[in-house]
Amino acid sequence: MKGVFIGLGSNLADPIAQIESAILALNDVDEVTVVSRSSLYSSPPMGPQDQPDYINAVVEVDTTLFAHKLLDALQEIEQQQGRVRERHWGERTIDLDLLVYGNNTLDDERLNVPHPGIAERAFVLYPLAEIAADLKIPTLGNIEQLLEACPRDGLERME
Repeated sequence: MKGVFIGLGSNLADPIAQIESAILALNDVDEVTVVSRSSLYSSPPMGPQDQPDYINAVVEVDTTLFAHKLLDALQEIEQQQGRVRERHWGERTIDLDLLVYGNNTLDDERLNVPHPGIAERAFVLYPLAEIAADLKIPTLGNIEQLLEACPRDGLERME
């Protein structure tokens, strides 16, 4: 499967190292190959404001894994990197989100693809556009149009 995009975010325990480690771990998953990655971006927290800013990135992978198996692999990487869910939209060592899974849409108790909220999140859209400028996101449309309606809200490219 081509056109699979994963969002990464961290704001604890050396966030840049957490992102880099997660990308390496993704590439080590059987049947997953990282084919491109965005720059790193810094963004203010979306949830509670009493937490550090986030470091975000997006990677594109090729995979033969079904979406739910890929989700399992993402959650395993999160656990290996010490992810603890203490509060909604709270701080975390690593967050891996399946953003787009080719031209597929999924909506069940475990997984919604395209990721809900993708169109309103600058920390997802801008890195995604950097590596997939012509992407058409199922049910949402062209990424260029989505960017026009999504202010940067403090998002800064780091590299």
